[in-house]
Parts: sequence; structure tokens; C-alpha cells
Amino acid sequence: MKMSVLLAPTLREVPAEAEIASHKLMLRAGLMRRASTGIYTYLPLGLRVLQKVEAIIREEMDNAGGQEVLLPILQPAELWHESGRWDDYGEEMFKLKDRHGRQYCLGPTHEEIITALMRMEIRSYRQLPLLLYQMQNKYRDEIRPRFGIMRGREFIMKDLYSFDRDYEGLDENYWKMYHAYARVFARCGLNARPVEADPGAIGGNMTHEFMALADAGEAEIVYCAHCGYAANVEKAECVVLPVEKSGVLEPLSRVATPGVRTVEELEKFFDRPASQMIKTLIYKGKDVIVAALIRGDHEVNDTKLARAVGLMELELADEATIERVTGAPRGFAGPIGLKDCKLVADPAVMELENGISGGNAVDVHLSGINPGRDFTPHQVVDIRVARPGDPCPSGDGTLQGARGIEVGQVFKLGTKYSEALGATFLDENGEEHPIIMGCYGIGVTRTVAAVVEQHNDEHGICWPMSIAPFHVAIVPVNYRDEEQKVAVDKLYEELKAANVEVILDDRDERPGVKFKDADLIGFPIRITIGPRNLAQGQAEVRKRDVGEVELVPLNEVVTHVQEQIRKAIERESTCSC
Repeated sequence: MKMSVLLAPTLREVPAEAEIASHKLMLRAGLMRRASTGIYTYLPLGLRVLQKVEAIIREEMDNAGGQEVLLPILQPAELWHESGRWDDYGEEMFKLKDRHGRQYCLGPTHEEIITALMRMEIRSYRQLPLLLYQMQNKYRDEIRPRFGIMRGREFIMKDLYSFDRDYEGLDENYWKMYHAYARVFARCGLNARPVEADPGAIGGNMTHEFMALADAGEAEIVYCAHCGYAANVEKAECVVLPVEKSGVLEPLSRVATPGVRTVEELEKFFDRPASQMIKTLIYKGKDVIVAALIRGDHEVNDTKLARAVGLMELELADEATIERVTGAPRGFAGPIGLKDCKLVADPAVMELENGISGGNAVDVHLSGINPGRDFTPHQVVDIRVARPGDPCPSGDGTLQGARGIEVGQVFKLGTKYSEALGATFLDENGEEHPIIMGCYGIGVTRTVAAVVEQHNDEHGICWPMSIAPFHVAIVPVNYRDEEQKVAVDKLYEELKAANVEVILDDRDERPGVKFKDADLIGFPIRITIGPRNLAQGQAEVRKRDVGEVELVPLNEVVTHVQEQIRKAIERESTCSC
């Protein structure tokens, strides 16, 4: 390919819409353009990268026994009503009607429709196990599309579904996909850590997310360097350390606290640390009001709390609900005397002795409050956010924190969808059973963005060799010079004949402009040919990632480049899994 005919409109200035490195660089390098909020057009260079990521994924899925299918984007509402998720998915789902008034959605995911397919096609245990996957566009009406293709309304995902006759088969396929995913991300040049996670609206009883570590990541994870434990903060277990107690219980006292509402203000007023206080937050869910009790120095984990009461989601209650439940405005809630709500306490709260809480009255707090004596929760369960410095749940080590970009997730679904949609098989005795399912997704477009987040510098993108749009860029200092042109054209044809992905910058531009574009786009190897080196029968070969420059005889450049590509791909393919 020659740059003079390539649609690669690079930008010198950072577009105003771009916030993070991947968004800025993918626009500046001419990989994509914004079509609408959260929707992007991929230009030739961007599409080549996407296709390389897809090729790696296909190879690993095929090697693991997967068979590729293509499921429809437009899905009938009836299937989602059967699974019970038509309303659960909420406003993120694009819903529409055809000319006859029948309801459809643009698929945000494909569990329903693949299960319906299995309902029609699977009859006997002899047809199982089965692994089917697809590479498909997905659609979610994100409330705040942001960060380019990191969180968009339209994106490409690979989803694979496993179908087994028993849980032993599910377990085998789950870990097969787990290790296949580790290989995929290693081959794409990603530093991705598998972490325990919450299954969310997909469902199931076990799941791991693959997090590409990056400062721009929206997810928080905690991990233990000692034992290898790692989890999304939505899932991470919190250990309750024993608290030394005096055994002397103070009487419960009402204390006037004019103008004091926040934990920080209470610390000053009572001259006591937040760890000796109870925060009471009122949440509202479907047909239930929940009072969450958390220690003053901790934060409520909304996901854990919702799961504890059997809901997909909860939201902080409005002012009217708070006043009805507590008898006071926001800022004075406490666990004693609440009306018509479920009291859920974190285990750390139950360890408090002679604590402080809100008094459910304006400018009033309670001191000397003791769980068990003064109030009894309906439920005691871990509902707090894990944080760096917490003890590791394994019992050895301390948790550290990091931010990550979720690039993949594996789920054990069990019979959640097969039972709801009636997907069954007959065993050896002719008895009918629901198919045991697993679900395994990779965000293809998000993986590309995550790679850019991890592989860039002040000059532009530094693509891993495995997914670079082209491996080599040839940059002549002056392509109009006949001697340079002859040498460059000869090398270009030789590299193509050797199956090296090469682009020739034949544009009538200054050398500096060409060098900047090559660095911005991120070609792993740049070959420069100018009058000085040409006179010595040499070319300058530069590695983009480390900036290392070598002078190589022209008749050895092809062999040298092939070896550099081979070593880089071999290194990137190394996976400890």
C-alpha cells in the first residue's frame, strides 16, 4: 500500500471531544471518525487493526473447539419476555416496532436468541457439548457514551456460548475459555489481569472479568501480590478484623448536634474517629426500601447491597422517601426507629461498641449505640467497597488497588436461560433436562482501545507487532530523487514478495511530516532511505517501541525485518496461562 492513495487523514491538533489517550490517538492517527455520539466509522487503518484482533480471537476459539455462527442483531421481544429481561435491561436497550406493531430490540447481547436456537436444534445428549461463537455488532443506549470506542452505543463483541449436559462439562469449558482468553489478550499485547466479578444482568453464579490495567480504566480492582487473589471492587470480599472491646456498654444517649451532618463534622464534634460511627443510607428498589448500615469510614457497595436483597439494582432514595422512613431530612438517618424498611448491616457494623449514629431527628445524633442491644438488622452481610490496604480474603497479604478496562468476561450461566426458554435434552434414559450453559465475551473494539491505552508515548501509538495496521513503513527522504525512488521501489516490492505488510510513504511531503505521521500511526518498524545512507548501500531501520536505530545493508534489509517481526510476534504470543 502507498500512502498517497491510503485514506489516513492524520490530525495535528487533539479533537475537542477526545478525553483519554486512546480516543485522542485513534482520531489523530486517522483510524476512525465520529459519526454520532458513541458511534464511530472505522477507516482503513482502524479496520485492519480490528480485523487482526478478530483473527487472533477466531484462531483461539477454533482451537478450543468453537464453531462460528452469525446471529441476528434484530431480536424479537417475545424471547426477552420469556427470559424476563425485557424490563430488567432498562433504558440501555434500543427498542423498536416494525410496521405491524411487533416489538424488537437491537441486540445488546445474545443469550436469548442463541438459547432459542438450541431449543429448536438440540434433542439428545449425544449432541452435547457444543460451543458456538460469533463476531457481531452490539447496541446499548449508554446514558453517557464517552472515551471514544471505550464506551459507545455501537460496538463489536465476540460472544461464545457453551452447552453441556452437566456441570462438570460446564466447568471444563469455563476454564478452557478462561485460558483461551488469557492467550488472546497476551497475543494482542495486552497486560490483562483476570479478576472475580459480579455477573450483573447476564446472570450466573460464577464469573471472571479480564481487566487491561490502565489509568483510564473505569473499573476499580483490588489484588493481592502475595497470593494472586484479584477482584473487581463490586465483587471483592471484605474481611472483618476482630475489634478489641472494653465490655462496658454505655447507655444510649440523644445528643443535640446543631448543623452537624457529615461524618467529618461528627468526627470533630465528638472527637471520635469515623470507624466508631454508623452511616445509615436509605435505598429504594422494586417494592422495597432498604436501610444500609455501614461503618463511618467505609462506603456502601451498591452492587453487593442489591444482590443481598435479591435485586438487580437499587438507587438512593429521594427526599420524600427518606423523611417518610426516618422522620427527618437527609443527613440524620440512624438504625433505631425506622419505618417500613429492611435493615441490612455490614458485619463491621456489628463489631462496634458504644458507637455513634444518626438520631432520625433534625440536629440529633445517638451515642452509646450497640448492635444487638439497641437494634437488630434483618440481614448481616458484606455490603462494603473493598479498598487498598484491606486484608486479603485468603488470610495472607494485603490488597493493592489498580484501575482497569474490562476487555472480556466469562460466565457460568447454569440453567438460567435454558429453563426460562425451554431448551432441553434427553439423557441416556430418555429423561428430559435443561441444557447447562456458559457465556464468554470479548469486547473487540474495546480491546483495540485498551491496547492503545497501554501502548503509546508522546509521539503517538506504539502498536504491538501482532495487531499493527502494517508492520513496516518505508520513508524515503525525497521520493522525487530518481536514485532514492529506484532503491525504495525495489525494497518495497521485495518486502511485499516476502509477505511483509509494508506501506510506502510516497507523498510529496517534508521528511519531518512523514516521520511524525509514522510515529503517530505507530508502525512498529520504520525504514528510512536517504542520500547519505544510500551512498553507503544502507538503510536506517528503526524500532518504534524502543526508538532503537540500526544501519542495515540494503541487500539484508528484508531478512533483517522478517526476523524482527518473527521475534516480536513470538514474544507477544508468550502467555503464562
